[in-house]
Amino acid sequence: MKKVLLVLTVLCGLSIGAFAQSEGGKWSIGLEGGIPVGHASDAYNAVVGASIKYDHNIATNTFLTGSVGYNAFLVKSQYKSIAGSTDGAIPVKAGLKYYFGSGFYGEGQLGAAFSTESGGGTAFVYSPGIGYDFGSGVDLGVRYEAWSKDGTIGQIGLRLAFSF
Repeated sequence: MKKVLLVLTVLCGLSIGAFAQSEGGKWSIGLEGGIPVGHASDAYNAVVGASIKYDHNIATNTFLTGSVGYNAFLVKSQYKSIAGSTDGAIPVKAGLKYYFGSGFYGEGQLGAAFSTESGGGTAFVYSPGIGYDFGSGVDLGVRYEAWSKDGTIGQIGLRLAFSF
């Protein structure tokens, strides 16, 4: 599993690095927070994390996106003796972002979330969302994100990002 994670991380880095050599893209670093929904809310209080994202312009108002980050699901107190205080994962996603005008956009991403817990495995990730680019290097997005593996763990997520 560690080898697969290493290979995917290297491939993602090389792909993003190749896009970075061309014009029409931007990097952002973001702080993430989320509220678990569905069955995830039974075991977790909140989700916190950070991410790095690259948006590459492919057509008018349309961007190809790639992101990697870390999310920690904060375990509720009654389960800490069984599961510890957090369950962590590294989500790697790619998708499309479309600007409707005046800074508003819609976005959809697909990918994989690699658990940092022993025996945690890998989950399929899908994440539709909307957001607003303030134009001053600040971006705020909200999304529904679900991780599917032997059931689904969902969250309503918020990303506050700073682009460069």
